[in-house]
Amino acid sequence: MSDVRYLIFDVEAVGDGDLIHRVRYPDEELTPREAIEKYQADLLEQTGRDVIPPTQVEPISVAVGKVTKDFRLLDVAVLDPPHFRPEHIIRRFWQGWLHYERPTLVTFNGRGYDLPVLELGAFRYGISLPAWFNVESRSFEQSRNRYNIDRHIDLQDFFSNYSAVRVNGGLNLISNLIYKPGKSGVDGSQVQGLYYDGEVEKINDYCRCDVLDTYFVFLRTRVLIGRLSLEDEQTLVDDARTMLEAQADEHPAYQHYLEYWDRRIEQQQSAAEVEQGAKDVADSESAETSESAENAEASESADTSESTGSDS
Repeated sequence: MSDVRYLIFDVEAVGDGDLIHRVRYPDEELTPREAIEKYQADLLEQTGRDVIPPTQVEPISVAVGKVTKDFRLLDVAVLDPPHFRPEHIIRRFWQGWLHYERPTLVTFNGRGYDLPVLELGAFRYGISLPAWFNVESRSFEQSRNRYNIDRHIDLQDFFSNYSAVRVNGGLNLISNLIYKPGKSGVDGSQVQGLYYDGEVEKINDYCRCDVLDTYFVFLRTRVLIGRLSLEDEQTLVDDARTMLEAQADEHPAYQHYLEYWDRRIEQQQSAAEVEQGAKDVADSESAETSESAENAEASESADTSESTGSDS
């Protein structure tokens, strides 16, 4: 039986220029790159953002964190290094899911982006996945059912209460709430440009760091639902940090992540000091108010005694 109970993953993708050309600009003579740039310009004008939807991209990086049933992080790996070929990335992802006996997938907005990229990739390359596309099963048993958290936990769904509220700020915001690094120099909007510049390793480093943020957010949600105590969570966080420190020479991205993590720890300590200072001031003012009240009461009592003595 596999030790892996959860696969925490993140996908970074680039525009599929050939597909975009065929679908959106079939009558124009454009290179794949020109088609992507034209589409991004159109998106920016129409929506204010140039993010290409998951239906028209190919994965260039998938990072996967393997986590045990007791929520211990075993490692974080990227798929198909050093080539990072979309078809191979997609095949290896689904092969890994089956190899580890269909562990629960964990993402942040995976239902809206990461999984559609991998599902459409499986469709494109003819990968048979009846265990995932089990559409003939009862609704609540289907792997792709939104509420089937045995198959997929989308942490954005968790925080938004299934889209009842918008989680403005996304993973970066949620990570910063618990003083984890969050975005640290690269974000998804830069991936296309980094790909053009041949910086595929940098994209994969960014992808690894997103998986780490997602892992730490996942741990805190397990505290919320009563699966972990804060003490247990801290032990797991410490273990993960030890693993990153041991692998920092092999993966420079971890050193970068640890540096940002140290900044967050300093910020947390500063915030705690400010909070303690404010508490001390409030306690002092409360004590002074209490003392003044006691003095006033004593003075009033003395005045009453003198008045009573004079009447006698």
